[in-house]
Amino acid sequence: MRKTLITTAVSAALMLSACSEQTADTAMASKTTAEAPTTTTKAPATAENALLVPSPLQYMAPQFDKFNAADYLPAFEQGMKEHKAEIAAITNNADAPTFDNTVVALEKTGAILDRTQRVFFNLTGLISDDNFISVEEQVVPKLTAHMDNIYLDEKLFARIQAIYKNKATLTGEDLRLVDVYYDRFVRAGAELSTEDKAQMRELNGELAKLETSFSQNVLKSFKDDVIVVEDKAMLDGLSENDIASLAAAAKAAGKTGYMITLVNTTTQPLLSSLKNRDLRKKLWETSAYRAMDTNSPLNIKIAQLRAEKAKLLGYPTWAAYSTGDQMAQNPEAVYGILDDLAPKALVKAKIEAADIQAEIVKDGKDFTLEAWDWAYYAEKVRAAKYDLDDSQVKPYFEMNTVLTDGLFFAMEKLYGITFKSRNDLPVWHKDVTAYEIFNKDGSSLGLFYLDMYARPGKRGGAWMDEFVSQSFLQNTKPVVYNALNVPKPAEGQPTLLTFDEVSTLFHEFGHAIHGLYSQVNYPSLAGTKTARDFVEFPSQANEDWSIDPAVLANYAKHYQTGEPIPAELLAKVLKAHTFNQGFGTVEYLAAALLDMEWHSIPAGTEIADVATFEKQALAKHGLDYSPIAPRYKTTYFSHSFGGGYSAGYYAYLWTEVFAADAFAHMMAHGGLTQENGQKYRDTVLSKGNSQDLMQSYIDFAGKKPSTDALLKRRGLVH
Repeated sequence: MRKTLITTAVSAALMLSACSEQTADTAMASKTTAEAPTTTTKAPATAENALLVPSPLQYMAPQFDKFNAADYLPAFEQGMKEHKAEIAAITNNADAPTFDNTVVALEKTGAILDRTQRVFFNLTGLISDDNFISVEEQVVPKLTAHMDNIYLDEKLFARIQAIYKNKATLTGEDLRLVDVYYDRFVRAGAELSTEDKAQMRELNGELAKLETSFSQNVLKSFKDDVIVVEDKAMLDGLSENDIASLAAAAKAAGKTGYMITLVNTTTQPLLSSLKNRDLRKKLWETSAYRAMDTNSPLNIKIAQLRAEKAKLLGYPTWAAYSTGDQMAQNPEAVYGILDDLAPKALVKAKIEAADIQAEIVKDGKDFTLEAWDWAYYAEKVRAAKYDLDDSQVKPYFEMNTVLTDGLFFAMEKLYGITFKSRNDLPVWHKDVTAYEIFNKDGSSLGLFYLDMYARPGKRGGAWMDEFVSQSFLQNTKPVVYNALNVPKPAEGQPTLLTFDEVSTLFHEFGHAIHGLYSQVNYPSLAGTKTARDFVEFPSQANEDWSIDPAVLANYAKHYQTGEPIPAELLAKVLKAHTFNQGFGTVEYLAAALLDMEWHSIPAGTEIADVATFEKQALAKHGLDYSPIAPRYKTTYFSHSFGGGYSAGYYAYLWTEVFAADAFAHMMAHGGLTQENGQKYRDTVLSKGNSQDLMQSYIDFAGKKPSTDALLKRRGLVH
């Protein structure tokens, strides 16, 4: 996924100053490592705060070896002070407002604040500790108030409004930027009365605190909601490497035995291997009911406050507000596509459930299928149906080989780019690798960091974000990173990936190239700063190159012998690729509909408790099906309640329509060729949000996308 900052206010600050499913979240770690981050977080403040000046490193890559915990608050304070003065200079300019002296001037403000936010909020998701949490709690309310002071400033909005009303002389990216700014101010409350603006400030301040607390509670649950197993026999079904990793995790946490930690999603990876049903149930319930006590009241309050904010801005619900500036445009369009797919997916899921129940009986058991049984017996069905054992497959997906001979190989074939390790650049953790990427003509494109392994202090999931955005206005090149949560093996053991983890690696790099290929003037329109229901399109489209025959042949090799994966085994892998898609689609749809229902309540709605709301919401859409829980339940649904995807989780499905259609288009025109890659890069990836997003797609494919390829991609039709 494309990461978004912790609050809307903070995200907006990044945009205003110089400036984010399926497999995006499937490669979560089932266990964590214990290495401490290499960045010093407890040293005294440096004599010269590195955040206050542009980095001297190439492309202003952050000086991760220079930052201390004591540096962040002073940098935020100085950044807001500087930004405030720069905004005041624009607002108080005696000259009549023009595009250059107002809009372009705004694009150039906030360098210190932007640099500090990018470093701090990225690192809170990568190496968080008590120091980061403390700073976050202090700074988020201040940032929220700072952004309210900008967006609710009558004099500044009057200048924006004057330019907007006289925009007929503007064209291209200039016109797009004015529209984006005007819409952003209006949606922030710039047209409200003085009294309503005061209420907006209160709502924003309270929401910022609640959303921060929610996110911190989720992060805390990764540390606290663990399962310690003392009897090794209970781990029957796991590989010796898995067991060794669980033992290492327990030891690192000061515990005896074997420690299982949770991943983001409801269904945990180890459920597919654990033979002990009682342990499976305990693991599933620990996952499904995590953060219930701490986050349930926050969920309700956040949803209610968002509904109040939407009403204040003239929208019937937060969902109507949230979708208003997206490609979907309104909740009805979202419900339409979700409700259209739900019955088809449930039919397929129930067919899968019948096969699983038969496997349970075949196994000599007499219980009825429950949610904690699905993954374990689905794996047996898969093995029987496709004669495929995951332990046979993983040795052919060694991480470094997948990276260099798979992902990098595919990107070179498609775009002509090459990768060079940059071990001279500082990183935030010893497991992080840095690369410089070059165009086919040898020119430098930008910098890319890869953070593969799970560890304490790192949030779950997989995502992409930027430390520096591309901009011709500011003469900056992109500095981006991908973060995954692959379980780190025991010392001396290879990192063998699941096929889902391979897909996730390709997915996240799809986001990375979206940022790296940006060729726009203004930072607010650069790279991945598009609508939520467009930004997941390039990432999902990139996944499919992982199963291109030429790419697979280059990377799917045994880590010990170097022998290519046998043709028969590869055929089974590809044939099984759409296996269990009924389950996968239902669990995703359930989460997406939960997200929409929480944000479709009108202001003043009373909600008794989270569990009842969840059950009623799923029943309303025919997805209250006990063997399959939502991919994310409410109390740990960070996309919806802690990030920027509130009433926006549907975006993964919406953009998968684009991704499937785009890949089908490429395959119909030669597949993995630089001609295809260059056209896609020129028409879509390089444009950012500098023009109408649907037009970008039409420029590439010659038409709007259809759902035909999506249904085939998910195996829902043949």
